[in-house]
Amino acid sequence: MSLSDPIADMLTRIRNAARSNKKNVDIRNSKVCSGIAGVLKEEGYVNDFNVIEDGRQGILRLDLRYGPNGEQVIHSMTRESKPGRRVYKKVSDLPRPLAGLGICIVSTPKGVMSDRKARTENVGGELICIVE
Repeated sequence: MSLSDPIADMLTRIRNAARSNKKNVDIRNSKVCSGIAGVLKEEGYVNDFNVIEDGRQGILRLDLRYGPNGEQVIHSMTRESKPGRRVYKKVSDLPRPLAGLGICIVSTPKGVMSDRKARTENVGGELICIVE
């Protein structure tokens, strides 16, 4: 079975696992999904991620992070750029979710990165999703 939008599938799996307080979640591996997982780890939304080889494309296992009393760290993840409507932003037009407390994940020519890192490197790109 082929997926038309693996990024949306990844975000939906993370949202569903976080809402049901799962410890980890398995996602199909791809370069973009690995980049998004790296940004989520770098920004502190997940504890760690591993790539499990299965003889095909691999499985990405994310260890979700929760607060000290079991509260969710990821409250919402919204997909901005979709296959039917791509959203590109200049570095000056990147949004600041929750007044800087959330992050935007951007696919740039220098790789997938958060909006903070994109601002420091002064590069824009495709706005993949917003994490709050």
